[in-house]
Amino acid sequence: MTDHLGNLCEFLSRTSFEDLPSPVIQRGRQVTADTIAAIVGGSAEPEVLALTESMAQGSSGKSTVLGSGKKLQAGTAAFLNGTAGTFLEMDEGNQFCQGHPAIHVLPAVLACTQSQELDGRQFLLALVLGYEVGSRIGIGATIRKSMHPHGTWGTVGGAVAVAKLAGATPGEFRETINVASTLGLGTSRQTMLQGGTVRNSFAGVSGQMAVMAWDMVRAGFNGEHDGLSTIWGSVLSENWDPAALTEELGTRWEIARNYFKRHSCCRYCHGALDVLARICADIDFQVSDIDKIKVETYSLAAQLNDRSPRNTLAAKFSVPFAIASTLVNGHSGLASFTWEAIGREEIMALASRVEVVEDKTLTAMVPDYRPARVKISLKDGQLLEGFTRTNRGDSEDPYTQDVLTEKFFELTTRVWPSAAAEAVFAAAMRIERLGDVDTLTGPVTVPLS
Repeated sequence: MTDHLGNLCEFLSRTSFEDLPSPVIQRGRQVTADTIAAIVGGSAEPEVLALTESMAQGSSGKSTVLGSGKKLQAGTAAFLNGTAGTFLEMDEGNQFCQGHPAIHVLPAVLACTQSQELDGRQFLLALVLGYEVGSRIGIGATIRKSMHPHGTWGTVGGAVAVAKLAGATPGEFRETINVASTLGLGTSRQTMLQGGTVRNSFAGVSGQMAVMAWDMVRAGFNGEHDGLSTIWGSVLSENWDPAALTEELGTRWEIARNYFKRHSCCRYCHGALDVLARICADIDFQVSDIDKIKVETYSLAAQLNDRSPRNTLAAKFSVPFAIASTLVNGHSGLASFTWEAIGREEIMALASRVEVVEDKTLTAMVPDYRPARVKISLKDGQLLEGFTRTNRGDSEDPYTQDVLTEKFFELTTRVWPSAAAEAVFAAAMRIERLGDVDTLTGPVTVPLS
């Protein structure tokens, strides 16, 4: 029998920065900039500000909490940055693993690169490899439909990245993966659907556990022989395919198959919003002309059918609200998913007339595609209809660098002055040439009023 885990660990140990293809390095730069932007933007949220102040009391270290600029222990900084990075629903993802690898991996990488005073090449290599492992576990596993994927395989990806920074051997990688497999979360998908904001901490927990997993291995702790096969073969997942760990390993890089987000809500809403944008661009009509809207989509997106979300998180996981707020506001940016938006009668009234249903033929297209069909019935009897099989920002329909740059400054200038944001962006786009990563962390500041 093929030892897929062993082969993976050998690959992780021997892979150097020089082995990374140019497109992977470029995508790593983009992912670094994008994830930092999501973290900094989210750091301005009141819950994050309060939690940072609370956890920083009497603590100190070498790792930066982005936004506040506080220096804390690596695990604490990774937790707070991972938590902040999920708040705005603007962090990148990977459609094939059906999750968000970077926000689980980068906070741990940044924290440990700083605490160990390592350079940008080491940072980028660890990020790419951690992203690779987390994604491949997600591809090989069929996580239970009742579970939230945040905080699961991301813990292993983050731990692999931390181990790479420390120069782990194949045996140490194996032990780290086995230990980290048992430190992930098993949480309810209903948490996000119902707007339970504790969900925003799940990626943060992954970063924190990633740091701890390597600390435990160094201290002599060990796990079972193959934690991946146990956890994802019988505990958290309905199926497990260990061959996914090594399929095209070293030639197909998962970070190069990622997507970036421009709509400020769950990825499962994006197909419908992309279709909506095309309809609105082609046909002139008013919100007051709309009788009802029907969205046909795949099963995971069809679950996002709450017509009256109770808070801003639930709003980001509601296709009816996303459709309605985008139509009323004329965009799908941050301002369309605020408390103010939830309080607008016009938006909520329109959301109540949006129906979301599963089309099993569309479900069968996942994960290669994220399809959606939108039908807008006007009061005069007209039917406006559109369809997409891909989402903007996927590898099949990527955003331009100009769009990603615009997003970076939109998010970071919630907290940083423009000059500081420009310096961080420039550093991220040449990360492999940095002697240290301190430039990535920005100034010590507070959210701009």
